[in-house]
Amino acid sequence: MALPQMDESKMKLVQDLEIEMMTDMYARLTSACHKKCIAPKYREADLQKGEAVCIDRCVAKYLDVHERIGKKLTEISMQDQEFQNRIAGGP
Repeated sequence: MALPQMDESKMKLVQDLEIEMMTDMYARLTSACHKKCIAPKYREADLQKGEAVCIDRCVAKYLDVHERIGKKLTEISMQDQEFQNRIAGGP
């Protein structure tokens, strides 16, 4: 069954927004972890062990926080939807 044109355009918009959000998150993560873990003046072309460990930890923490925030926002959105449904179905 083919989706109506309106649904396809909405789906495309959602996909574009998701790509934009992921790109923004990646750019922020890269910037934050680079500033935190890598000295402004490079001593060597390759990452040093301490820098690599710092980046690994920074990325893990950043993604963990991003996931937690996403879950909390989803929870809040669901609670809001339930509240709106109760109001709409009220006396």
